[in-house]
Amino acid sequence: MPPSTITEAGLYRLLTWLSPGYPVGAYSYSHGIEYAVEAGLVADRDGLVAYISTALEDGAGRVDAALLCAAWNAAHRADERRLDEVADLAAAWRGTAEMVLEADTQGRAFLAATRAAWPHPGLDGFAARRADMPVALPVVVGVAAALHGISLPPAVAGFLHAVAANLVSAGMRLIPLGQTDGQRALAALEPVVAGAVAAALATPLEDVSTAAPLIDWCSMRHETQYTRLFRS
Repeated sequence: MPPSTITEAGLYRLLTWLSPGYPVGAYSYSHGIEYAVEAGLVADRDGLVAYISTALEDGAGRVDAALLCAAWNAAHRADERRLDEVADLAAAWRGTAEMVLEADTQGRAFLAATRAAWPHPGLDGFAARRADMPVALPVVVGVAAALHGISLPPAVAGFLHAVAANLVSAGMRLIPLGQTDGQRALAALEPVVAGAVAAALATPLEDVSTAAPLIDWCSMRHETQYTRLFRS
């Protein structure tokens, strides 16, 4: 397993890249929660925690964490062929049109912002090769972390925490929930995130699968939802 240490500079970059203020538009995606609330499937804090837990343990969170690990390892070894294979797999591994939008739009925004503020030749090369192809967010985060010397365990933990925090924020606005309930939800998700990190670090990409059909269904229904605040 890669070392879990992180330098002060690495921590600074990771916190910046995965903060709500990083210009990737994460706040505009609910990962199907908007329809789940509309349909009465998520109506309170416990329901929100259950929905997000499923996404992290059995849905896109599980897939994206594994993709981030694979991308980090490929970039760390300067294996461009493997990195492009992982990026192609990430583009295909989406259950709905809105999930594609969610991953690719944020990935491109992350890549552009990071190249501008924290330039690296490896990021430029990756961007050039993927100019006309999708670049899913977890792949770009993995590449950036590896190239900037951020070890893999904190990169995965930071990414999954950001996913959980963004979905909690969406649920708070949609249900709605108060600020304290939002923090209680994040506290309840702490062991879920920890378990998802451990699973991602221990499971080869080829052995990863998903089982979250209700989330995919909510995402598909959201595509035709009459009134929408979120893009997914």
